[in-house]
Amino acid sequence: MNGPTRRPLLMRRPVLAALLALPGCSALQSRPYVEPLRFRLDPVRPGPPLRGFGGQTVLVRLARAAPGTEGRMLRSINPDGTVHVEYYAEWVAPPAEAMDEALRRWLVASGLFAAVLAPGTRASSDLVLETELTALHADLGQGLARASLSAVLLREGALDRRAVRQFTVSGTAPLPPERPLRPEPQAQAMVAALAGAFMQLEQQILIALR
Repeated sequence: MNGPTRRPLLMRRPVLAALLALPGCSALQSRPYVEPLRFRLDPVRPGPPLRGFGGQTVLVRLARAAPGTEGRMLRSINPDGTVHVEYYAEWVAPPAEAMDEALRRWLVASGLFAAVLAPGTRASSDLVLETELTALHADLGQGLARASLSAVLLREGALDRRAVRQFTVSGTAPLPPERPLRPEPQAQAMVAALAGAFMQLEQQILIALR
């Protein structure tokens, strides 16, 4: 009873081996690895630091990522509203994490604070800044890169913590007209858009500190 049922299985093995040896099947195994393009999300503050400030310290907490901004791959919005993800182009670090580091450097360069502290420090701070990255993409229909974030500035008290001001800021930067648009100009425009959002945030913090 068992002999006739085993023979077809044994006969199938050479057939399967022959199929795997076909060019169409081996192409998947021999496809070369494509190294993804990687970009730094590091807007740099232009100009000299502000004067007349720098008397207080601020702790910048780790930034949160809103839904849609968690991934490292570059995102764009097509004219029909669909989302496109560049599988072979990505940020060096997750966008919220990169924004967090860039914002600290920006605030240091602004001169608004005596010190800009990171989580884990043993130093006490006068203020706390909490942020969330809410948008970072290239809007191909509008021809603009967009970056948005929300923030809350808190004052540290002896017994409690009080909200000083809440901010919602955004920045845009033009995209080149070529379509399809390569990842390099998209990333460059998104960095510029985030710089615009940082500049707005700096101005709002300046008003809150006065």
